[in-house]
Amino acid sequence: MSAAAGPAKAPAVSVGVDVDAVMASAARRLCRLLSEAVAARGVASLALAGGRTPRALYELLSGSPDDWPVPWERVRLFLGDERWVPANHADSNQRMVRESLLADLPGAPVFHPMPTDGSEPSEDAARYRECLAREVPETDGGVPRFDLILLGMGDDGHTASLFPGTPVLDATETVAAVHVPKFDSWRLSLTLPVLNAARQVLFLVTGADKAPVLARVLGDGPRRELPASLVNPPQGKVEWHVDHQAAALIGGPVREPGA
Repeated sequence: MSAAAGPAKAPAVSVGVDVDAVMASAARRLCRLLSEAVAARGVASLALAGGRTPRALYELLSGSPDDWPVPWERVRLFLGDERWVPANHADSNQRMVRESLLADLPGAPVFHPMPTDGSEPSEDAARYRECLAREVPETDGGVPRFDLILLGMGDDGHTASLFPGTPVLDATETVAAVHVPKFDSWRLSLTLPVLNAARQVLFLVTGADKAPVLARVLGDGPRRELPASLVNPPQGKVEWHVDHQAAALIGGPVREPGA
C-alpha cells in the first residue's frame, strides 16, 4: 500500500457566512453523496470525523428526515480516528457520535466504532483493521475504499490523528496506533493509504485560527508538515466546506463542490 497522493487538483471549496451555513452546505452534500452511493452499490460506507467541529453537523443530520433524506438503514458508519480512552469517556469520539447523531437519528445505520478496550493501542488498531477488511470493499490494491470520509483539520495542519512529525505519516497498514507527543496520548487513526483511496473526502474547517494553515494547505501543495495537504485521492475527490473566518487568507480562484 502506498501513502502517496495523486497529482494536485484544483480545490473544491464552499465558503459559508458562518458555522451554521457551513454545516448546512456539508449536510446537503453528505445526503446527496450517500444517496448516490446507496443507489450505485446498495450500501454506503462513511467514516466520521471526531472532535468538536463535526458535532454540529451530526446534530443537524439527526433532525427531520424530510430536510436531510438519507437511507440510513443502508449506511455503514465508521470512525476516522479515536482517542484511546474508554467508550464512555468525555473525550471519546464514539460517545460524541452516539450522543449527537445516533441518539435521535431516524433510521438505523450500522455503526462500527474503533475499539479501545484492548490491553494495548496496537491491539485495538489491529482489530479495527480486521473490521475494515470485513466490512468495506477494497481497491485492487487491497485498501478499503470508503464512499465518503469526513475530516477536520487542526491549526497545525493535522487531520484525523495524522500529526506533523509523527511516524504514522509513513504507515502502510490501514489503521495505526498513534502516540501524539503534544498531548502525550495514544490514538487510533485511519492512515493516508485509506484516506487517499476514498471516493470522496469532505473537510470541515471553521474559525479564524485555521486561516493561516488552510491557506497553506490549499495553496502550497503537498507538504509533510501539513498532513491535511497529503489527502488527495487519485481516483476520488476532495471538498472543503469552510466558513468566512477560516477562508480569510485563501488566494486565487476556488471551485464550488459539485462543479
